[in-house]
Amino acid sequence: MQMGKLLGFLLLFSSLCIGFVSADWNILNQKRKNGVGSSLKNYCESWRINVELNNIRGFEVVPEECVEYIKKYMTSSQYKADSERAIEEVILYLSHCCTMKGDGKDAWIFDVDDTLLSTVPYYKKHGFGGRKLNTTSMEAWMGESKAPALEHSFKLFHEIKDRGLKIFLISSRKETLRSPTVDNLIKAGYHGWTSLVLRYVCSSTTMLLILFNFSVFPLIQRHGGSQAF
Repeated sequence: MQMGKLLGFLLLFSSLCIGFVSADWNILNQKRKNGVGSSLKNYCESWRINVELNNIRGFEVVPEECVEYIKKYMTSSQYKADSERAIEEVILYLSHCCTMKGDGKDAWIFDVDDTLLSTVPYYKKHGFGGRKLNTTSMEAWMGESKAPALEHSFKLFHEIKDRGLKIFLISSRKETLRSPTVDNLIKAGYHGWTSLVLRYVCSSTTMLLILFNFSVFPLIQRHGGSQAF
């Protein structure tokens, strides 16, 4: 589900792995089981963070009792501040982690949705994840090419491009959405990337990983890349 990606990239450097949590996890049930008196806000915050850490997987909807909290967070200044800090950390990491040879063989891989382009406008009109995702509706919205750029990701994109790295884009969007996706990226100000890889009929995580391994890395190598981030 796309909501699970909205801030996942913010935790790029986190090594925390708490374990798999059932998709039908319910905050109110947990509160009763654990006997703790923390507020609903605390539980919803915990749920959001664990989604970002990928400890809660496979959920189809945001727990009903947390929808309003998710809405407030995604439209708050805190969301923007968290995004800005994450990008600052990425840039710092980029400055110290690796030696760029400047030979045109270094590459950076970006996801599209909720990394470069925001799906928040869609979820504003569709319950902020409180309703089961309507794939047809989401794809129709993607086809309009109106997703805005994520401000701080936009900054990172151009920072990386200015450093001379080749940029490759990947997305779980269907191949049939290539044209509107390219149009959207260009309208949002993302220029100069090398290639965009979309999915075909496969939809499972396993198949997407296979697509990545057998499509993206060979593509990078064909374009002269030898080191990908």
